[in-house]
Formats: sequence, C-alpha cells, structure tokens
Amino acid sequence: MASQVALSNRQRRVKIDAKWFASTADKLFRAVLDNVKKKPSSVIDAELIPHLYKSAQLSVILVSNKEIQKLNKQWMEKDYPTDVLSFPMDLEPPPRGSSMPYEIGELIISVEKAEEQAAEYGHTLERELAFLFVHGCLHVLGFDHMNTKDEKDMFGRQKKILEDCGFPRK
Repeated sequence: MASQVALSNRQRRVKIDAKWFASTADKLFRAVLDNVKKKPSSVIDAELIPHLYKSAQLSVILVSNKEIQKLNKQWMEKDYPTDVLSFPMDLEPPPRGSSMPYEIGELIISVEKAEEQAAEYGHTLERELAFLFVHGCLHVLGFDHMNTKDEKDMFGRQKKILEDCGFPRK
C-alpha cells in the first residue's frame, strides 16, 4: 500500500473540486516525503522514512471558519479562525511485515480562510490550499518555525516543494 491522503470536505460555503484537491494533496504529500527523506526533522528517525512511503496515511478535513475557530479555541486556546491546524500522531513505524496503513496525523484547513488569504496575497485559492497543505504536512512531520533557524528551514522547504509541484508564489 502506498502512502495516502484521506480527504473529507465538511464545509459548503466555498466550492471545492474535491477530485482536484485529493489528487493534488497526494502529489504534494509525495513531494513533502521526498523533501523530508533528504533531510529529516529531529523527530523522524531515518528508519521511519521507508514506512512513510509505504503506508503512511494523513487525514485532511476541510472546514468553515466557524468550525476551525471552535477547534482553535479548544486545542490552542485562541478564539479566532485560523487557516490550518496540524495534529501529529505518534510517528512509530508499524510492526514489521504489517500491511496496514498507519495514521501519521490530521490537518484541518479552513477553506474560507484560504479564500480570504488567496485574495489578500493575490494568488489562486488552489495555490493557497496547496500552501496550507504543505505547511501542515511539515508540522505533522516535526518541523516548526518557533525560532529563526527553524523558520528558515521550514519556509525554505515549503517554497521548494510548492515550486517543484507547480505552485510558485507570484
């Protein structure tokens, strides 16, 4: 079984081509894994990388601003809508010989916020969704931007992945 993205669209305010997003997310997820393989984060053991390619599963839930605000308040203690929330799971490889997929994390993306930010930054909704997906994936895989060094590394990775996949910032 190959790594995969499980998509659920729980919002109806912004029209999304679910087939496009699912196939784009699969492509972006593979690109994120390729990038991480070259230089893993400190939380990923090099031994884990082959398992990520083989059987990792990432859940992506598309929601409204109202729903993400509730989740942001509940989990981050911030009472406002945000663009993406990342919930990493324990990155332990499955038992040897197992063919079961294992959940590495969950991304929750506000499509309304993505639409707002796309207009603000002057690019398409598709480009903003791709950015939020890559950003969230990197968080799930142990990357962060809490200090200047980590921010430079994470944002550099995002830029390269997005450009390589046809989503440059204009």
